[in-house]
Amino acid sequence: MKTIGLIGGMSWESTASYYRYINEGVKKRLGGLHSAKMAMKSVDFAPIADLQVRGEWQEMAQLLVQEAQALERANADFILIGTNTMHLVFDEVASHVNVPLIHIADAVAQQLKQDGITKVGLLGTKFTMEQPFYKKRLKSLFSIDVIVPESPDQDTVHNVIYNELCVGEILPASKQAYLDIISRLHQQGAQAVILGCTEIALLINDGDTNLPLYDTTKAHANMAVELALAQ
Repeated sequence: MKTIGLIGGMSWESTASYYRYINEGVKKRLGGLHSAKMAMKSVDFAPIADLQVRGEWQEMAQLLVQEAQALERANADFILIGTNTMHLVFDEVASHVNVPLIHIADAVAQQLKQDGITKVGLLGTKFTMEQPFYKKRLKSLFSIDVIVPESPDQDTVHNVIYNELCVGEILPASKQAYLDIISRLHQQGAQAVILGCTEIALLINDGDTNLPLYDTTKAHANMAVELALAQ
């Protein structure tokens, strides 16, 4: 079994989901008392969130490079960044380590392609919804068109993530707001919706809507399990 490297803490709420999904996946595949071989570096999210607001992406890239290099020294065979937004600096981090960095959008895109989805809605932080790094990758590498909510809905999605989900608050009113936004994306032609922030699956899941939902946390974790157990 290969060793999975995970950069977590952004937020720790979703990092806990990564740990559970990865170990559940290994147990399902191998049975018995098996669990995943993992090395994890969990960061303090507060200063990173401040840097995001200020747009200091190069400084954030340097921070994640240090964490990725520490995981490489800890003998991780490949590395996950356990958050969608910070994949904005994916290329910079990947260029400074000698082991593969596994992109979260690739993990969810593989599932979308398998299911024949060609047009998808994207929920996430405003950084993920507004900037091209995520949407462009899905379009250029996987021929998947991406639509995002209108600006007021983006504000709602973003604020719920940072002010509620990242601090462990799950509110029924916010869940309904998200479901209303998903309905509007469906009306715009979305065949499915990417839960493009690793905390969103704490709030909504497949049973809440008829539109297929793709949990990026679970997709990323599942890809990690496949790579860790590949012969």
